[in-house]
Amino acid sequence: MSSPSPSLAHHPVVGPALPFLKWLPLLSRQTMRADFLAGLTGAIVVLPQSVAFAALAGMPPAYGLYAGMIPAIVAALFGSSWHLVSGPTTAASIVVFSALSNFAEPASARYVELALTLTLMVGLIQLALGLFRLGTIVNFISHSVVIGFTAGAGVLIAISQLKHFLGVDTPRGLRSYEVVWYDLHHLGEVSGAVFAVALATLAAGVLTRRFLPRIPYMIVAIFVGALAALVVQRVAGQTIPMVGALPTVLPPLSMPSFMLEEWRTLAPIAMAVTAFALTEALSISRAIAVKSGQHIDASQEFVGQGLSNIAGSFFSGYVATGSFNRSGVNYDAGARTPMAAIFAGFMLMAAVPFVAPYAAYLPNAAMAGVLLLVAWGLIDWHHIVQIFRTSKSETAVFLVTLIATLTLDLEVAILSGMILSLLLYLNRTSNPRLVPRVPDPRTTTRKFTDPTPELPECKQFRLMRLDGSLFFGAVSAFTEAIRDIEEETPEANHVAIVMTGVNFIDIGGAEALVSASKRFEERGGGLYFIRVKEPVMRLLERGHYLDQIGRDKFFFSKTDVLREVYRELDYDICRNCGLRVYVECARMGKQEPRVDDDDPLPRVRRATTSPAARAPH
Repeated sequence: MSSPSPSLAHHPVVGPALPFLKWLPLLSRQTMRADFLAGLTGAIVVLPQSVAFAALAGMPPAYGLYAGMIPAIVAALFGSSWHLVSGPTTAASIVVFSALSNFAEPASARYVELALTLTLMVGLIQLALGLFRLGTIVNFISHSVVIGFTAGAGVLIAISQLKHFLGVDTPRGLRSYEVVWYDLHHLGEVSGAVFAVALATLAAGVLTRRFLPRIPYMIVAIFVGALAALVVQRVAGQTIPMVGALPTVLPPLSMPSFMLEEWRTLAPIAMAVTAFALTEALSISRAIAVKSGQHIDASQEFVGQGLSNIAGSFFSGYVATGSFNRSGVNYDAGARTPMAAIFAGFMLMAAVPFVAPYAAYLPNAAMAGVLLLVAWGLIDWHHIVQIFRTSKSETAVFLVTLIATLTLDLEVAILSGMILSLLLYLNRTSNPRLVPRVPDPRTTTRKFTDPTPELPECKQFRLMRLDGSLFFGAVSAFTEAIRDIEEETPEANHVAIVMTGVNFIDIGGAEALVSASKRFEERGGGLYFIRVKEPVMRLLERGHYLDQIGRDKFFFSKTDVLREVYRELDYDICRNCGLRVYVECARMGKQEPRVDDDDPLPRVRRATTSPAARAPH
């Protein structure tokens, strides 16, 4: 596979306008073959799914197929993810039904018009968010949220297919746990014939993927399932439920409403559906990117999803978004570029007039078996184990998201994980650490390390390192840490803070530094700062905080600070102290330091007026 041209990939129009120019140079005979097979698999899978999704949305069956054609092609051309496939989804269909069923009779002409109008409004909002580069909101969806949401969605897909896998007539409208409870209490109603077909499909898929990895296992599984259904019906004489014949017409042109009153009525619904659809699409694309290693441009994905729904509203499609089922199938089938989704869209349009009648011979049980394989692939066991091993807080985020996905609405689940992630992040960033440091004479460079009984701290001088940005939320913790130093070591009136770990400071943080500096000056000592980063120095300069603290309190190195501070220490304490923490301690223990111009120890380089001159090199 060839690499894209650097000049082309960085061309100014390769962005919201023509993002497909990034991956077109990657196309080769091998990628086209892989994408064609993946697209063929996706087209076969989406045929029965789309009809079911349309029924969930309260739309005529044909509209489910239409939502998987033009929208999928447009999203692939203008989106960011190379594996995300857009189209009708279970969650989006349920959201559309719950939002519009209060305004019109499902499947009626009025209902369809409202659905098309809602789709156009959602697309326009998504496009605007993408063009204004507001895709950064996806950064609030942490890795653990994505893994938890993906695993939960996989479980939901598996549970939703139990009725087709077991042949149990499960009532509609039940929660996932209610479905499991119902099926467990009705195991006696399991159809042996249906279960045999589903099991044969599942086994064919697993064995093909295990021993014939180059062959699209899902296509093999579907054909085996269809063959098993024919055998069971002839041998056992039992009827196997089939998908049924599908509409054979291509997507006709449609016209959403442009009446201002209807737009006002649908505006709140459009905002809610937009938030959910984007969250779903971005979560799916990021989840697959974890496996593929691809970088996702969230704003570009917003553009792709927006153009997809705008186009869909004029081609008889209702709200489309990233599909877990189709995206998982697409990736597992070996898709290499977005051409797979484009192939799937065109093959769906080409196949519908000819293949749709034959869907009457496609067993629901076979589709259930294939979707169970997809559901299992969505559960990323490797990263789940890694999360449990690595971090308790991330484990909590994962579990909250997973449980919320299984018990609540999908958008609520993602929001719950995001909120918990933000709370944990704010808790970490609002607690910067002041870490004590001492030189280790056992190393040739006297490397600074944590103090131990063998490496004690100086009684009069403490060297600390500040880890974390100093903003308004962290001021309280920083102030408390300074007070702890004063209480724990009342003789240590001189404290130096290494600032290399401070990337950001705001006015509140600057005021805290001024206040702490004045406290140490009142005690007859001083607060010193080492290697302050350029952005921090610029803010201190602009706010005149450097003058309030004292420009002579800023240094380039620990050695410079020590050469300055040792002049101010109580030498009686130094003579009687046998710790000898620093190199200067030996000199102070032998003689009084000289403070005139002939001092053998060179004076430090003081901070100059220019922040650039103070910046570490």
